[in-house]
Amino acid sequence: MKIEPIAVDFTDEQKRYLEGFTAGLQISRVGRGLGNAGKANAEPTGPDAAHIKAQDKVTASGKRLADQEKFKREEHPFDAYPRLKQQALDNAPPNPADNFRWRYYGLFYVAPAQDSYMCRLRIPNGILKHWQFAGLADLAERLCGPFCHVTTRANLQVREIPPKHAVALIEGIQDLGLCSRGTGADNIRNVTGTPTAGIDPQELIDTREYAREWHYHILNDRSLYGLPRKFNVAFDGAGKIAVLEDTNDIAFTAVEVRDGFGAEPGIWFRLGIGGITGHKDFAKYTDIIVKPADATKVADAIVRIFIELGDRTNRNKARLKYVLDGMGHEKFHALVEERLGKPFTRVPPEALAPRPAFDRMAHIGVHRQKQVGLNWIGVSLPLGKVTCEQMRGLAKIAQDLGDGEIRLTVWQNLLIPGVRDENVELAVAAIKAIGLAVEASQIRAGLIACTGNAGCRFAAANTKRHAAEIGDWCEPRVNIETPINIHVTGCHHSCAQHYISDIGLIAAKVDVGEDVDPVEGYHLFTGGGFGPDADVGQEVYRDLKAEDAPRTVEKLLKAYLTHRTSPDETFLTFARRHDGETLRKLADAEVAEAQVSA
Repeated sequence: MKIEPIAVDFTDEQKRYLEGFTAGLQISRVGRGLGNAGKANAEPTGPDAAHIKAQDKVTASGKRLADQEKFKREEHPFDAYPRLKQQALDNAPPNPADNFRWRYYGLFYVAPAQDSYMCRLRIPNGILKHWQFAGLADLAERLCGPFCHVTTRANLQVREIPPKHAVALIEGIQDLGLCSRGTGADNIRNVTGTPTAGIDPQELIDTREYAREWHYHILNDRSLYGLPRKFNVAFDGAGKIAVLEDTNDIAFTAVEVRDGFGAEPGIWFRLGIGGITGHKDFAKYTDIIVKPADATKVADAIVRIFIELGDRTNRNKARLKYVLDGMGHEKFHALVEERLGKPFTRVPPEALAPRPAFDRMAHIGVHRQKQVGLNWIGVSLPLGKVTCEQMRGLAKIAQDLGDGEIRLTVWQNLLIPGVRDENVELAVAAIKAIGLAVEASQIRAGLIACTGNAGCRFAAANTKRHAAEIGDWCEPRVNIETPINIHVTGCHHSCAQHYISDIGLIAAKVDVGEDVDPVEGYHLFTGGGFGPDADVGQEVYRDLKAEDAPRTVEKLLKAYLTHRTSPDETFLTFARRHDGETLRKLADAEVAEAQVSA
């Protein structure tokens, strides 16, 4: 398109208008992939066509695209790699648009929390080899902060990456046979699955094959990048360790279908969609079951409908849940069936055999595998953090005494599988020798925290420090024999999933006086759960100062021990028997009684 010059003197304001006008035409032309003005009304083509059509539909309706949609349209992140390389050569931080684009490579610039990047990997089913784990330790020690974090998506992330090392890091990760592609921004995130897949005595299905298939399906299809918002998919094989699949946009939950209900008896996936617990919702299950071999086809169809219908104007509403809220699940299911070209298989609830129960401590300690004479060892990491030296030590233990694998869990720890009976004591001693443990109290085993404001610009408090303080204070003062989860999250994104925890805390700025700056604090919830106990917790305390959080958790736990109906009653059951006001009164009574006793 050639814009002929007009021989007229314009004011500066008029010149700026013309510059913006012609630039807009050029962006539109490039965004549509058009070659000349004669094709102005041609259909978009190529892998980004569905996304461009969805954006065009928004603008045609008179609405404005979100800034992130404009960033994607002006220049696809995967087309901008040369500029990322140049920024690394210049040791230059990204501008806001590029900060969004570089998340397609797994890089998050986290200023003002830190003047550096964080990088998140992609590890399907959370399983990697010992040499990859050790290699990542060497890479992090050379280019990043000398540690890794295990995340609540059974993944790894490294931090404190100066811009000059960003490209060397992501290319080094690829050298290890791993990748970070698509782990941020509007993409399908790390694929989670049962961490004990293939070795669990009670599992119904080994999830590794299906997580791996979906992982590579995503990686090798550019049209599955640039969704309206992030998207999560999980596979649960009914093993001992929960995957929290019902908190995902798509949940594939293994079930055994009985004979006599119109479907082939055997193991299927029950389909749930629309989970997003940060928005107080779980994946909804209906009567739909999916053959495991068809899981990728079904997930692909769901994602492509989301691409067409997801909100591209309001980032807070740009998740699958809101598409479902707007049109209803049955209409959405009909669209999926149309895209698949066949109806779903449906069975009534009575067709499903009872699933085996989770063991909420199976991610810590020594547990027997289905293979005779072999065990997995769950290693307790302090709020998910592991140093490079410890990583090399764990890799050596996995190589020498295990089957060579490291398995990550959504509980911010890892497993060393394949340890022979005669080597268990030696492996445990070696783990302790590098400063880690295979035993943990109920409080420590279920203590989870997101990154917090030490490394995340969204967080309103230092969650990892405050979670550690809660553990340090409560562990010697409260003897809990039943499982307890305490999750501490820094913002509404709820990376630590506070709503589904026995005790969940979300960070907030707390006013302490008119002439004083607000302090770090929390709103505290109780009674959240997952799986068969799935529900969102109720608020019990609001605007709780961070310094008061440890004692508040202590008195809630002591109120539970005093008022539970039996030693077998869990904190979850206890918390759900009372409303928030009653729980506060019971907790405050514990403090008053302690003061009288003193």
